[in-house]
Amino acid sequence: MIQFNDATLCFGSTKALDHCSLEIKSGEQVALIGPSGSGKSSLLKTITSENLLTSGSLKIDGKKLNSVNSKELKSIRRSIAYIPQDLALIPNIKVSQNVSLGSVGQENTLTTLKNLTFASKKRLDKVYTILQEVGITDKMFHRTDSLSGGQQQRVAIARAIFQNATYLLADEPVSAVDPTRAHSLLDCLTGIARDHGFTLICTLHNLEYAKKFFPRLIGMRAGSVSYDGLSTEFTERDFNALYNLDYTDE
Repeated sequence: MIQFNDATLCFGSTKALDHCSLEIKSGEQVALIGPSGSGKSSLLKTITSENLLTSGSLKIDGKKLNSVNSKELKSIRRSIAYIPQDLALIPNIKVSQNVSLGSVGQENTLTTLKNLTFASKKRLDKVYTILQEVGITDKMFHRTDSLSGGQQQRVAIARAIFQNATYLLADEPVSAVDPTRAHSLLDCLTGIARDHGFTLICTLHNLEYAKKFFPRLIGMRAGSVSYDGLSTEFTERDFNALYNLDYTDE
């Protein structure tokens, strides 16, 4: 479970999160929506501990991130798979190697290099099985930079599965693909999350996709939660409150 309580995150005089409180239960699938600069990506990066709160608190599985020791923090980080907008893939290595890097947080540097250079049959079998789940087994030994944008997204999803994480965070996963591939990718992502029991949190600019693929929407505006509820109950009034810069609640 993820719990933000009165969380504020400042970068200088700018508040990326402003007294933000919300709770995401284990196994939920949530879309973060809202205008650019509303705090969606900042929220994800705070969960990964890349951002540290200025005030308030964040608990993951009951542990406060600002009070755990280094060993506990490493364990929490290993439980979180994060897919950034740029995917963070290494372009000039094979797909199988990028997927295998999902375990980098659980290995020392020497072991990681050994597994990249001389992967065991058991390890390759595991990678192949995961690539079957995301539908690109034929690309297993291709250079990653030879794949399309949508295929590279699937490599990033496969890497997250290999990590054996509990939480899967994806920042705008379909921003660089066409609508047909976007539907296919989101169907894959949400299906993978269900099959593996991930808690899935995904930032999306496209409201249509968010409402179609995610049962719960969290609307961010100016660093605060503007809407938190079922996607089926998101109204035009909620839309105006979230996106219309001139909107006032009369």
